[in-house]
Amino acid sequence: MPNLVGSNLQDAQNAIQSLTAFEIAVTTSHDETGAGRQQVVDRNWKVCSQNVPAGKTLTANTKIEFGTVKLEESC
Repeated sequence: MPNLVGSNLQDAQNAIQSLTAFEIAVTTSHDETGAGRQQVVDRNWKVCSQNVPAGKTLTANTKIEFGTVKLEESC
């Protein structure tokens, strides 16, 4: 698992798909502020946290979730 904290959410999702040759085609995300906002346009969000630590080996069954905030917000 790469360290994707600080990445644009869309770029992070693309990186996982590319790295796993689409074995992990879907990741999930949530609003890190707790406000419950939906990440409709992924390019408008940045990754503040990831549930899988950087360096961990990914398998097709790994569930990846990113904590995100809007681009103009601080983590």
